[in-house]
Amino acid sequence: MKKVKKIAVALVLFVAATGFVNAQSKVAHIDVTKLLSAMPEMKSAEAELKKLQETYGADIESSMTELRNKVTLYQNEAPSKTPEENEKRAQELQGFEKSIGEANQVAQQELQKKQGELFAPISAKAKAAIEKVAAAQGIDYVIDAQPGGGLIVANGKDLLPDVKKELGL
Repeated sequence: MKKVKKIAVALVLFVAATGFVNAQSKVAHIDVTKLLSAMPEMKSAEAELKKLQETYGADIESSMTELRNKVTLYQNEAPSKTPEENEKRAQELQGFEKSIGEANQVAQQELQKKQGELFAPISAKAKAAIEKVAAAQGIDYVIDAQPGGGLIVANGKDLLPDVKKELGL
């Protein structure tokens, strides 16, 4: 009987302590992706990235067209050329194809670098605004409400409207 009382007392203390701890911590959530997409800086950064991507894409497509034209020309002229000349042309085409692949990789790396450069200050501004609003409202924890972001229940206060207001959106 004493063990049951000790267990009951321990259980009551545990529940009380848990309730006290939960009462001390305020938790809120915000969908960071929605916030970022609402920021004008993000829209202009995305437009700049899209323009850069189109430029790289046009350059690579131009090179691919040039390669296709050379392949067609070399195939048409192959019967009138010596085997040594045809082998040399095949190596030339392989080199050209390799350089296009390398250019594509460089373009992807440049796009990722530019994306990092453009998005870092925007993310920092959003984070600062979230921290400011959370501090002003006495919120201890802010969880990203993005699906798959580890959030199970999103019944807490949503900071998105207040953070947008803070940013003047």
